[in-house]
Amino acid sequence: MTSASGTSVDEDDCHRILRAIAIVGVRWTGPILLAGARGARRFKEYRALVPGISDPQLTLRLKQLQERGLIVRTVVPSTPVQITYALTADARELIAALRPLADWSERNLPNNDA
Repeated sequence: MTSASGTSVDEDDCHRILRAIAIVGVRWTGPILLAGARGARRFKEYRALVPGISDPQLTLRLKQLQERGLIVRTVVPSTPVQITYALTADARELIAALRPLADWSERNLPNNDA
């Protein structure tokens, strides 16, 4: 099959897209990654930049993103112990890859937030 842009799209491409959607389509993934891109490092900073997320849900999603290799959790030995979270290079690449999708959405889909 050939896409509208003239590039070939096959079944393997569809499977790769579905794997990516399985990550970014999970609730809170986008806002959490964007919070990291906006400079969040500590748990409370993520919570402040992702309105509506509960503490248990944020904890779970950060752990899942860490397991996916998109977030790095660092324990800073201090009193009290500090834990920081940072985006990996893969997460930054994913955010950049999603930018065209966000642009397309802005042009073609109505904003129902109002």
